[in-house]
Amino acid sequence: MMFVDEARIAVRAGRGGNGICSFRREMFVPRGGPDGGDGGNGGDIVMTASHRLTTLLDLRYLNHYEAENGRHGGASNCTGRSGEDLTITVPVGTIVSDDQTKETLVDFVEDGQTAIIAHGGRGGKGNSNFATSVNRVPTKCTPGTPGEERTLQLELKLLADVGLVGFPNAGKSTLIAAISAARPKIADYPFTTLIPNLGIVRLGSDGSFVVADIPGLIEGAHEGKGLGVQFLRHIERTAFLLHLIDVSEWAPDDPLASFETLRRELAAYDGGLTTRPFAVVPTKIDVIGTSERLAQLQTYCRLNGYPCLPISAATNQGLTDLITYLGKQVVRVRKTPCETSS
Repeated sequence: MMFVDEARIAVRAGRGGNGICSFRREMFVPRGGPDGGDGGNGGDIVMTASHRLTTLLDLRYLNHYEAENGRHGGASNCTGRSGEDLTITVPVGTIVSDDQTKETLVDFVEDGQTAIIAHGGRGGKGNSNFATSVNRVPTKCTPGTPGEERTLQLELKLLADVGLVGFPNAGKSTLIAAISAARPKIADYPFTTLIPNLGIVRLGSDGSFVVADIPGLIEGAHEGKGLGVQFLRHIERTAFLLHLIDVSEWAPDDPLASFETLRRELAAYDGGLTTRPFAVVPTKIDVIGTSERLAQLQTYCRLNGYPCLPISAATNQGLTDLITYLGKQVVRVRKTPCETSS
């Protein structure tokens, strides 16, 4: 399925039905009073979040939504039927904004969360509402009001506890496949990962946490090079980051240079990401000839106080320690939530 994380849709809530002007017409009641009923209310546009959806693809192609109008009132003080609400289902993590004012209307962060995006119009009043001691035969009735109409901008930001960032071929997809049931595409060429992937890491009886793998960055990504930073939004909500650094001898760059470039790209996109708790993960340590490059990166991390957890996702070396470490970090962050980007 194609991954779509942005959509623009137009919504219009239902119009309220009109109230009517009517009088009782019964045998032996020559001067029956007013009995015009009220119109029904227009249907609302409702949004609800579901963890079963992972993309805004459906909204990209079906982008106009209208709720049902309310029915007009009837004689004998019959109120018109209200219009049915229209429900739009979106993935958890969707932010809905007004396209004109840019105001954020709702941020769907929980499964089953529901919000009214556009309110239906109110039904008009029938003439029976306007009868008084002075005017017993009112002919006044009011029409229903229009429903709210607006254009919405939808943006999906995946919700995860841990975000994986690194350059192409750093081993992000191999890692998420090794520690979770996620099965991203894995191959020995750059930009194998073209869309974000989520994986759930089980901690036995202690619960679980969610890891997000995004397409690889390159130097100049914040200027649009490579895949740019279009997918970095999906780690904005993560509480903890893993910086994956390839320390194998065939890695294109020196490990320290790779780390520093990665930090610069994150800062250029959103300075808040560089203040997020993180750990450095040297990858591919099973490859012959990595010891010197690994030692260089470990020394750098030790001098700067950065946690460093070397792994080989191919041979599972270091994965148990990494999962245990992440489990503790996630528990700590959940108890004292850090401020993340919106």
